[in-house]
Amino acid sequence: MSTVLILGATSDIGVAIARRFAAAGYNVQLAARNPAGIQPLAPELSRSFGITATTHAFDAAAGDAAHTAFLENLSPLPDTTVYTIGYMRPVKDASAPELASSGDETDRVLAANYTGAVSILNKIAARYVSQQKGTILGISSVAGERGRQSNFLYGSAKAAFTAYLSGLRNYCSPLGVHVATIKPGFVYTKMTAGLTLPPRLTATPQQVASAVYRAAEKKKNVVYVKGIWRWIMLVIRSIPEPIFKKLKL
Repeated sequence: MSTVLILGATSDIGVAIARRFAAAGYNVQLAARNPAGIQPLAPELSRSFGITATTHAFDAAAGDAAHTAFLENLSPLPDTTVYTIGYMRPVKDASAPELASSGDETDRVLAANYTGAVSILNKIAARYVSQQKGTILGISSVAGERGRQSNFLYGSAKAAFTAYLSGLRNYCSPLGVHVATIKPGFVYTKMTAGLTLPPRLTATPQQVASAVYRAAEKKKNVVYVKGIWRWIMLVIRSIPEPIFKKLKL
């Protein structure tokens, strides 16, 4: 029986992904900064799907030594790893939302969306390469395709994560390891609660989970959860910079 590790399992997307893989017969390793928050989910998944579900403490911002220890204590090594951790700071100053970020807040954005991901996924990828098999699935964002004034810290971190996954895929592909990039667009989650989101452009956590599972099973490389975002971002990337910098986005 295959095993999936979900990093960020307390998020709405993480829970939906756990359910989708468990329904397909995967054992599930649920990892989160606060494992108490996912403690009830493990026995529920075990009862509902007849699989083994375990909980583990993982903090994306904890650093190299903590990530090494986390992986060394993880048994078995999962066949598939899903990085779902993301953080977008709430807007506190509409006149300069990103410049108003404190140093701690900026560090949190970067650690959750990029540096923490690279730290743990590099270690997991090295183990997968050594056995010439394994799958890594990273939840990035369309926000990384062009910087916008409203969330350029978050967007820049996601842009870096997208580039990292692309390079990791290029490196790992000849070595038997599959790496996929998932771009959800808007998603109805706790992180976007309070925002007015366009229904046609907004996915549910369950739709994201299905896209992640398909990417793993079908060996897809880059997946837009809602295909319309591929064309929206093509248009946004095509806007000349002299015009784009005057837009309120």
